[in-house]
Amino acid sequence: MAKNILICDDAAFMRMMIKDILTKNGYNVAGEAENGLKAIEKYKETNPDLVLMDITMPEMDGIQALREIKKVDAGATVIMCSAMGQQAMVIESIQAGAKDFIVKPFQAERVLEAVKKVVG
Repeated sequence: MAKNILICDDAAFMRMMIKDILTKNGYNVAGEAENGLKAIEKYKETNPDLVLMDITMPEMDGIQALREIKKVDAGATVIMCSAMGQQAMVIESIQAGAKDFIVKPFQAERVLEAVKKVVG
């Protein structure tokens, strides 16, 4: 059965890129969110197998959203997406419970490798 994945990124083209990579490889996109607040709402609505979460977003950043999602579902599986040079934020997100992180600009292979590693 295809895994359901929630994509959270404030850039529409990034969400489209990720969606494209995932759907071409048999994954199902459960929903999309453009900020941390929407990510939490969508998580509750769709209960995805995995969340791909951008760190830097308006209204609520990815780390904050990750913490809130973990309160809703301690078993939530989240992979953080970050731009180069966000090492401190990556470390903080791993400490907050993220399973892995992907660095932008994305390489399709790296996205798939991270997704397979955490949800199969």
